[in-house]
This record gives sequence, structure tokens and C-alpha cells, in this order.
Amino acid sequence: MKIAAAILGIALFGVTISSVLKSLVVPGGTITRMTKVTDQLVGGVFTLATSGMRTYERRNLLLAAQPAAVLFVILGAWAMSFLIGASLLIYPVAASVPAAVEEAGSSLVTLGMIHSPGAYATAVDVVTGFTGMIVVALQIAYLPTLYAAYNQRETDVTLLKSEAGQPAWGPEILRRAAMGNYVADLASIYHSWEQWSARVAETHTSYPILLRFRSPGNNNSWIVSLLAVLDSASMHLALAPQEAPMQARLCVQAGFQALRDIAQSLRIPFDPDPLPTQPIAVTRAEFDEAVEKLRLAGFPIERDGAEAFRHFQGWRVNYEHVIHDLCYRVDAVPAPWSGSRRWRNVEVRFATTPNRTPDNPEG
Repeated sequence: MKIAAAILGIALFGVTISSVLKSLVVPGGTITRMTKVTDQLVGGVFTLATSGMRTYERRNLLLAAQPAAVLFVILGAWAMSFLIGASLLIYPVAASVPAAVEEAGSSLVTLGMIHSPGAYATAVDVVTGFTGMIVVALQIAYLPTLYAAYNQRETDVTLLKSEAGQPAWGPEILRRAAMGNYVADLASIYHSWEQWSARVAETHTSYPILLRFRSPGNNNSWIVSLLAVLDSASMHLALAPQEAPMQARLCVQAGFQALRDIAQSLRIPFDPDPLPTQPIAVTRAEFDEAVEKLRLAGFPIERDGAEAFRHFQGWRVNYEHVIHDLCYRVDAVPAPWSGSRRWRNVEVRFATTPNRTPDNPEG
């Protein structure tokens, strides 16, 4: 029985160490079963807690605490797993089960106040103490890395507010560019978000908990902002292919590649090579309404509505499914063209900014 307990302790120790290393050290977006179960349990609690809330503001306020809760629970789960594993390892030479737990806890927090005689007990205590010290060091370095990646992500999201509205919407980027006479400068925005997509793909697959970190403000969301930029670039390519910069094409490609990397890490199924004729959630009527807004704002349009929609559809099929799935999972702000949410009767938010001038103060 004691030998079986030691073998079980070794297995539990190995599984926990693997989970810690894959979550905190090894890049590549591997989500272990322990972290996945923890995230699902905490997510279930928050879903239940927010199910009765009628407004998005209240849900968003509570959901902002979800990543902190996930981090706290997973760190506690690792600590408890190490404690149980070390207790099973020391049990063969301990006087009793409580004595084994007491010695394992003393070694894990590097106090070393309790020690059983013998080389085996010494080896277990040293390994347990070393493991506890390394895990604490990794956790101390883990949190600053998370918040550095979060701050990098949110900088461009915050800058997009004045260019895409709140919440962000793709056609609004083009409309404001036309009104402000800076359509030619959209290339710099597309280039910036091409780089942003590459950074997010690297950080959010290595540290999936970042997906739970919400953008500041009730009308702001990093995933909705990415959708707005991709829709803006796709509409630009569909409506004005001769005038659209090459950065628009590169932005869309980098964006849907980043989304697919995240989808693979979360095991979200998607079609890696969709046909450009596959249907999309945006209807022709919604697209035509957005195009009319652009026409009134003076945006250059080279194609008619039917032809432009076909090309827009061909671009959007590459990212729509994954980004709608992510919006649903993280309960992003309900914005136009961003898919459904888990809550019924959710009001889609968007407020356009009138073009006020001294000659037309009402816009």
C-alpha cells in the first residue's frame, strides 16, 4: 500500500510539474487538462452569477474579475496537487497520514521544520522544497509577463476609439477616414494592426488566460476591435481594390492567421481553407446600408453593391467563424456584425459620431 502511494505521488508530482511548465514556461499554446478544467469550473460559476443580470454593464463589471479568479484557483490547484503528491511520497516513511501531510507542507513552503530520518525522506524533502521554490519564482515572473502583454494589447485598442467608434465597427473606420480626408493614411492603421495581430498570436497562445482579460470600459473589447479592423480592411479591398493599400491585404491575412492560432490552442474547430462563396452572417442588406453611409461620407467606391459584397464575403469567411466564437466565449460587448452572445435579448451597441462643423453644427 505504501509503495502504491509513493508511485501515485510520483505520478501526481509529474502531472503537476508538466502543467506548471506548459502553462508558465513552454511556448506554443498547450492547454493542460488541469488548467482547462479550472477555467471551465470558474467560468461556470461566473456564468451562473451573471445569468440574472439584465444589463451588460453589470455583467462586464463582474466578468472583469474572472481572470483574477482563474489565476487564484489554478495557483491554489497547483499548490494542493503538489502537497498531495509530496504527502504520498513521504507517507511510506512517515508515522501517519497527518504526519506525512505536515512534513510535505513544511518542505513545500521551504520551512523544513519537520524531517523524517533516512536518505529517502531527505531526498523527498529536498525535491519538494526545491519544487516549491521554483514554482513560487515562476509565478512571481508570470504575473508581470501577463500584464506587460495585456498593456501592449490594449494600447492599440485604446487608440482605435477615435477611429472606429465605441464599440468599434469596421465601416465606421472607413467613414471617419473619408470625412477626415485621411483615407490614404489607413495603410498605417492596417500595418499597425498587422503587427498587433502577430504579437497577440504569440502572447495569447502562450498564455491563454489573457483571453479572459477584458478591455477597460463597457463599450470596448479587444476582440471586437480586431473584428472592426479586419472588416474595414476587407471592405476597403472589396469596394476600392485599385485604391486599397497592400497593407489592407496583409492585415487581413495576419488577423485571420492569429485567430486560427488561438483557435488551435483552444481547440475551436474551423475550416482552414474556406471557399470564398461560403455564406457569412452579415447580410447583403446590412452591407448595402454600410456602403451607403460610406458613399454619403465621400469614400471612394469602385464596384457596385453586388460585386463588392461578393468580394467582401470572400475575405470575411476566413475569420468570421473563429472571431464570432471568441466573442461568444468571452461575452464581448455586443457590437454590429460580431455574432450572438450567450445572453438573450442583448442590445447591439453602436453610436456613430456626427460630423459637426461651424457651417453644420448639428452634423
